[in-house]
Amino acid sequence: MKLTKKQKQILMHFCAFISLQLFVMSSTVTLYGQYWQQEAHYKIKIKLTPETNLIEGTQSLTYTNHSPDTLHRVFFHLYWNAFQPGSMMDERSRNISDPDPRVGNRIQNLRQSEIGFVDITKMELNGVACNFNEVGTILEVNIPEPISPGAEVQFDLHFLSQVPLQVRRSGRDNEEGIEYSMSQWYPKICAYDSDGWHANPYIGREFYGTFGSFDVHLNVPTKYVVAATGILQNPEATAPHHNYADVEDLSDEYKSNKTTSWHFKADQVHDFVWAADPDYVHDTYRADCGIDVHYFYQPDTAYQEKWEQLPPVMNRVFTYANEHFGKYPYPSYSFIQGGDGGMEYPMATLITGNRSFSSLVGVSVHELMHSWYQGVVATDEGQYAWMDEGMTSYASGEIMNFLRREDLIPGQPKADPHLRRVKGHNRLMQASIEEPLSTPADHFSLNTAYGIVSYTSGAVVVHQLGYIIGEEARDNGLLLYYDTWKFKHPQPKDLFRSMERASGIELHWYYQYMQLMSEKMVDYSIDTLVEAELGTRLSLSKKGERPMPLDIVIETQDGKKHLLHIPLRMMRGHKNLEKMGYDTQEAASPWPWTHPSYDIILPFSISNIKKVVIDPSERLGDVNRDDNIWPPITEDNNE
Repeated sequence: MKLTKKQKQILMHFCAFISLQLFVMSSTVTLYGQYWQQEAHYKIKIKLTPETNLIEGTQSLTYTNHSPDTLHRVFFHLYWNAFQPGSMMDERSRNISDPDPRVGNRIQNLRQSEIGFVDITKMELNGVACNFNEVGTILEVNIPEPISPGAEVQFDLHFLSQVPLQVRRSGRDNEEGIEYSMSQWYPKICAYDSDGWHANPYIGREFYGTFGSFDVHLNVPTKYVVAATGILQNPEATAPHHNYADVEDLSDEYKSNKTTSWHFKADQVHDFVWAADPDYVHDTYRADCGIDVHYFYQPDTAYQEKWEQLPPVMNRVFTYANEHFGKYPYPSYSFIQGGDGGMEYPMATLITGNRSFSSLVGVSVHELMHSWYQGVVATDEGQYAWMDEGMTSYASGEIMNFLRREDLIPGQPKADPHLRRVKGHNRLMQASIEEPLSTPADHFSLNTAYGIVSYTSGAVVVHQLGYIIGEEARDNGLLLYYDTWKFKHPQPKDLFRSMERASGIELHWYYQYMQLMSEKMVDYSIDTLVEAELGTRLSLSKKGERPMPLDIVIETQDGKKHLLHIPLRMMRGHKNLEKMGYDTQEAASPWPWTHPSYDIILPFSISNIKKVVIDPSERLGDVNRDDNIWPPITEDNNE
């Protein structure tokens, strides 16, 4: 059927209307669900001159705006500008009351040849010159035309950088003699998500980036062995004697080269790290899960034997982690001696290597497990540091305990490897040192508080979820969270929704209180046990402001232990009690959080009750356990 001109116009308007409605609906979902992701594909070529520690580079960035917003300005990170006297990192480090000893006043004392900088000498958007302004560690770019939703654009830029003397994470000539630890080294586009631009100055915390790919050529003197994110594309041409390729004889052309161009590619990552040193030993190990694991370290030291012992242990770690936390998605991973302690990057980590074997395994496990929470799910660490550091610390604790059970590292395994974190968290809360979990990473009043919240309290959250919804549901929730949110930059609510789906228990209340963990504490008490008509009346009080479900264990005179679980009314359910290992288990009526007291009749005479304990596992996090036990603790019965 042939349409008239008017009918065509009506059809076009109708199609436009439907398209607009679909876009609005999509935008609404993306704004509140974070289902869209920006996309960044880098092509970088650099030349390193060790005599001057200068890098000359070109970068082509293909950027796709998947957001529903039109972008009128763009921002890039210039991280190395932080390593200059008077920078925000320098000022913060010298003025905070508990400075990071790795930084202290070191930046202030850098000479001109030791500072870091990244200078942009030219930038174009789709071939048209951009106006830009360097403001500390952020490049503000006024683009010649807006970037519309769905548009793909190309930024081309030239940059000149000076590698700083190693102070924090990145730089040259670290204390263990590694010449170049090259992290946060290129102009990196700032993340843009449903909260807008994240053009945060580099003060000292960690990083947030846009997923995409890297195609990187590193032109360095031939004497260097290079380790990096991604897969080496030209091993036969660049590194036949560095254990990247099975080539026995070096070509005459290779021998005569003064410089070598190393070509690496990495897909679906948000950052790229590399390191270079002429003395690196490079060992490889094919893990049981099928990935190639690389180890780069200094030879002929007291610690070389420990590095040689590391691969089979980390092989077991990969197997355990894939089973319990989700499958590692990349084809390789590299453990690289460098940096100033341990710092994670996609497909690689920089770690200091002069350690005892247990310490070397510990730092390797911790930095590897960041691959799950910093590398793959990639939460914004500037806003939610605990979601990476805390979840990584929890996973690391589980794995280290597993390695001890398997006699792969020294030490006795613990029934609960996280109990020390719960106790430490409580002590520091009571000392009023800790700050809320919702505090942005760079804005903690104390470095100590940042460490407590990000590492200790974050791990306690994951551990405590096992107490609330049951360990099996928590473990299933961790796998569901990883599979649902990998490569999507989730927020805290997304973690708790995964736990709700895994357990069927409502957790919005815990999410709300968790963000204020330092301000509202858990404190329950056993008040009295008195004889009643049908048994014994147990009276409890909620002294703290933070409500929690309770596990109460009653030990009778015959040695049996009986679990009484009191859920919160607002949980709309309770955890599975069948696998908790007690002689009997029962769920009582839920406790409304508004009620300061709770009474229940126990089906035992008071003479038949030997002991009553609130939460013998100590996962509850009660800040005063002295009143959690009946009979009350006295000097005569103190165990």
